[in-house]
Amino acid sequence: MKAMKISSVILVAGLVTGCASSSDIDNLQSQIDNLSSQISTASSDAAKAQSASELAASKASAAEAAASRAAQYAQDTNSKLDRMFKKSMMK
Repeated sequence: MKAMKISSVILVAGLVTGCASSSDIDNLQSQIDNLSSQISTASSDAAKAQSASELAASKASAAEAAASRAAQYAQDTNSKLDRMFKKSMMK
């Protein structure tokens, strides 16, 4: 009795899952092809984004260096002005 119940459950499961037609397989193949195309596009977009971020990082580094030089020039100028002011006060 128990074996009969188990075999009937297995038979029903086999019938339900074993009924794939060629149109189902063709549909799955077209979905796979579509996903492959989307993955290709996403990969290309990611490569472009990485390239743009590397360029932005390079420009940010150059801007930081320029700002550092400008700050140093400003500090040098302030020091010179302070010395000139002190000289004028000593006279």
